Amino acid sequence: MPEYIQRLENPRPSDVGADLYYRTQLDQGNFRIQRCLACERSIFYPRMICPHCGGDRLQWFQPSGRGMVYSTTVVRRKAEHGGDYNVALIDLEEGVRMMSRVEGIEPDRVAIGMEVRSRVVEGESGKLVVFNPTEELS
Repeated sequence: MPEYIQRLENPRPSDVGADLYYRTQLDQGNFRIQRCLACERSIFYPRMICPHCGGDRLQWFQPSGRGMVYSTTVVRRKAEHGGDYNVALIDLEEGVRMMSRVEGIEPDRVAIGMEVRSRVVEGESGKLVVFNPTEELS
């Protein structure tokens, strides 16, 4: 995290911008998305202006974490480079779609329509949001 952000005790989006505020929250283990107070629609990826109505009164909140796999693909890699992994588009219960991955199962077992739940994990370059299936697969 940049030094000037560390000096801010509780940075606000207006202090640092929506993207950096999102990353700062994520680095603290907090998954947050936005809701427009004018049109009441949820927003992801973080913005300063609502992409739906142009409103600028956006509220940050913690989503339920529940979602459904909209699309998925398997990226093939050699075992010595980390092995295969999936890339998935997840529709959150709040009505936004985000790119992530589903963990806890083999990449080729991730299926469209699968119900998932988010969690924040440590990645190679900081914290990120990933998903796990909500039900055990047989």
